[in-house]
Amino acid sequence: MITFLSGGTGTPKLLRGMRELLDEREIAVIVNTAEDTWLSGNHLSPDIDTVMYLFAGILDTNRWWGIRNDTYVTHDLLARLGIDEYIAVGDQDRAIHVARGEMLRGGMRLTETTQSLCRMLGIRATVLPMTDSPVTTYVRTPEGEMHFQEYWVKHRGDVAIDGVTRRFDEPPVATDDVIEAIEASDAVVIGPSNPVTSISPILECAGVREALRRQHVIAVSPFIGDAPISGPAAALMRVFGKEPSSVGTCGLYEDFVDIFIQDIRDPVDLEGALRLDTLMVNRGKSLDLAKSILTLIYGC
Repeated sequence: MITFLSGGTGTPKLLRGMRELLDEREIAVIVNTAEDTWLSGNHLSPDIDTVMYLFAGILDTNRWWGIRNDTYVTHDLLARLGIDEYIAVGDQDRAIHVARGEMLRGGMRLTETTQSLCRMLGIRATVLPMTDSPVTTYVRTPEGEMHFQEYWVKHRGDVAIDGVTRRFDEPPVATDDVIEAIEASDAVVIGPSNPVTSISPILECAGVREALRRQHVIAVSPFIGDAPISGPAAALMRVFGKEPSSVGTCGLYEDFVDIFIQDIRDPVDLEGALRLDTLMVNRGKSLDLAKSILTLIYGC
């Protein structure tokens, strides 16, 4: 089994290739939940949903979020009724959020709700929230703190920020399922997801770093030079106190990473890094990178 740490769109693009090469029952994905939020009484877990929809074969891979060919009747009517949802949620996507919200209100853990939804969607891979306790990423702006979803979706990242914080009632602890998945793996792969908002929240869950130090870990940089392949990673890395580059990313993982992969186009020189084509602009490129990583793990 191979376990992946996932958030945003970077790791899911790698999973697109991996699921063609591996039996999905041999894939476990530990997913960032620090971008979760409640909207119109329903529970959004965007990074979990992206992974679930990918394995269910219904992900809109043009946008890398939401369900392909979804409709927006409910969202549009809510707007006409004066309900401002800054996230455009499709009707089928909303049904998943409604179901999750009802399960959580009924006392189920997030891990249990995810397992239930995966069964309903016919998913054979193991999809695990990083923790069962709420933790949320906020960015600090001159006007105060703002939920990451509001910063990135509503304002498109066009807001000056000077810090990143996590809010929680109790420090997040990795679930037993998460630690067991890491320990049972042939290797752990960190895809080119945002190091600050997608991967670091997972690493901050008690028990994760310690488990990773006992494993064979491969990480893929999300940077080419000082520019992220996608998303607001550069600005977030700066306010996180790290250089926005492969060097800064590797520094976040240096206590446990065994192989660090940079893109072949990356002008940043990082001693010991492996160079591969990491721009997964289509299915074929995702498949090629997945094959290369499997060769690193299994040698064939």
